[in-house]
Amino acid sequence: MNKKHKHHNETLKSIEMRRSIRVFADRKLDPGFIYTMLEAANHAPSAHNQQSWRFIIIEGETKSKLVDLVSAKSNNFPRPSSVLLRMAARSIASAPVVIAVINTGKLIQHGTELFKIEKEKAHDFFRVMEIQSSAAAVQNLLLAATSLGLATVWLGILILIKDDIEELLGEPHGEFMAVVPVGYHAVKSGVGPHKKPVEMVVKHVR
Repeated sequence: MNKKHKHHNETLKSIEMRRSIRVFADRKLDPGFIYTMLEAANHAPSAHNQQSWRFIIIEGETKSKLVDLVSAKSNNFPRPSSVLLRMAARSIASAPVVIAVINTGKLIQHGTELFKIEKEKAHDFFRVMEIQSSAAAVQNLLLAATSLGLATVWLGILILIKDDIEELLGEPHGEFMAVVPVGYHAVKSGVGPHKKPVEMVVKHVR
């Protein structure tokens, strides 16, 4: 691959600059920034344009309850998972705002009913597409935050207690749940994690 042809623009710069930040400054977030990020998330590609996602802004007392829930549940898991859950609780506690992204299940329900194929196959097909759609929305949110000079982290470990979190938030149990603390960097982030050269992960078929 000829690196001389590498292009740069603001979008590509945000992709390269994005980092997972787990400690946040004690500084309030402008509500306008929150909705700018959510607008970006809502513009993600979604299967059949169903946008079967819901964005939940978590602050104040509910955020404190989420911290307590994650900390308490960490005791139910072996040490590696427990450590990561406690780290997640600390990230949530230090962030001024947390955004949860939850599937509505609407695409799964409608698609399974409409597709004239075996119900189990149709369910799996639309389940995967709904998860892909919501994951794309989360990525848009992360990149929008980076472009605004904000810090984020996608706390994937919280899938282990997904049902408990959805119950806390008053949401029905679904197939996908992401929790993203958002704020300002507590310290300036340095060099990001090492990535494999793109040549190592590309297969070119003609």
